[in-house]
Parts: sequence; C-alpha cells; structure tokens
Amino acid sequence: MDNLEEKSLITVDSRADFTGNKIVLVGEKNNGITIPSFKDIDPSKLSQIAIGEPESVPAGKYAKEALEALGKWDEVQTKLVYAKDVRQVLTYVESGNVDVGFVYSSDALTSDKVKVLAEADATLHTPIIYPVAIITDSENQEEAQQFIDYLLSEDGQNILKKYGFVK
Repeated sequence: MDNLEEKSLITVDSRADFTGNKIVLVGEKNNGITIPSFKDIDPSKLSQIAIGEPESVPAGKYAKEALEALGKWDEVQTKLVYAKDVRQVLTYVESGNVDVGFVYSSDALTSDKVKVLAEADATLHTPIIYPVAIITDSENQEEAQQFIDYLLSEDGQNILKKYGFVK
C-alpha cells in the first residue's frame, strides 16, 4: 500500500487499516495433541509440522518470526514440512499427514476438521494488518468510500470478527 501511495495511485485520505489477523497453531480435531501456547511447542513430541514457505507465504513468514522470537526456529527445522500456501497447510493437518500446522485464525475457521491449539502472541511477529484505499483513477470514488465506511463500521467489523479477523 505504501508503494501505491508513493506512486499516487491511491487517494491518501481514503487509506485505512480495516482488519488484521492472527497466526495460530492447528491440529487435526481428533489427534489428541495439546499445546497450550507457542512457547510449549516441543518438536521432540511431534513427527511433522506444516508451515507455509516463509519466503513466499506470508503466514509462514509470520510463524517463522514468532518461532525465532521464542528461540524455537532452529529446534523445529528437522520437523518442518513446507507448503505452497495456507490452504495446503490446512490440508496436511486435516489429512493427518502432519501433526500440526501454522495458519491464520481466519483460515482455521474455514475447516471443521481442525482445532486451534495455540495462538501466537502478536508481539512475536510483524503486525498482520489489512489496509484498504480508493484507487485514484476509480470511476466509482463515492461507492468505494461507502464500501470502506462499511468495512470500518461496527456491522462490518462484526462480520470480519465472525470469520476470524481482528481489529
């Protein structure tokens, strides 16, 4: 978004951060694994851990940052199974091919086959924030602003919260 602003491709006064997300550790609903927090991740008790490729999957990057902040990144290296995206991480967990995986809280809610085991403390990684703005050349400036206003409204925020997003 900063890039778009620098190139004057968005109207600056319309820019807003409308929601955010969390990184969570999920396991298959019936696998019996309990991990109360990210600091309790013990690779010696897990056979495989799915993570989005940190170089190309934002959720993987945030999970890596959290693990590094806790001093656990090196510990988990031998257990990691890299995925091309968060959907693939969920599939690995749902199918039992891995014990646990790192996904966004919003993605965890899309599956009835997984449970959230632990949530990364937001201070352990770069903030996960979703911005919105009106494109400068838009022919629908007024409608776009109405949409942004709705996203930022109590109703809009309640809908986002229902689907696992956070403000």
